[in-house]
Amino acid sequence: MISEKLIKGQLLISEPSIIGDLSFNRSVILLADHDKEGSVGFIINKPLKYTINDLVPDIDSKFKIYNGGPVEQDNLYFIHNIPELIPNSVEISNGIYWGGDFESAKHLINQGTITKENIRFFLGYSGWHENQLETEMNANSWIVTRNIYKNKIIGKSSTHFWKDQIKELGGDYLIWSNAPENPYLN
Repeated sequence: MISEKLIKGQLLISEPSIIGDLSFNRSVILLADHDKEGSVGFIINKPLKYTINDLVPDIDSKFKIYNGGPVEQDNLYFIHNIPELIPNSVEISNGIYWGGDFESAKHLINQGTITKENIRFFLGYSGWHENQLETEMNANSWIVTRNIYKNKIIGKSSTHFWKDQIKELGGDYLIWSNAPENPYLN
């Protein structure tokens, strides 16, 4: 389950030792792109207080918006599992797609054709320049695992997702699954 090689579609699970970093503490990131120039991902387990209707008033939906990461937080991004309905999307892997024709997505959401099981919206993204993510992995900041949920990850609950992933790792990680978010306050 744990992998050393980075490929898009994998999950990055923040090590319990990442404390005090508001973006990455207890984060699970879907790696959307990775090549020799760098990496891009979206934090999939940190909902914000906004819905899509708050940010795009002509979308009649209450889909949650997630904090995708600390980069370009004034931009809206989305992933989905319905490329046949949203043209010009780019496959990440495992039936998960990034972006595409936003006007088509808006129309289909308003029609009720697209559900929260099909699409997830993010403000910002997580980005690393060349070799930065590998350096952070060598510093034990991230655990890399395969995405066993494939395109169903879009509808996964976000509330306890980091904790669930830590439990699945087992071993020494089990103690962290019930630890407070900031152990210094314990």
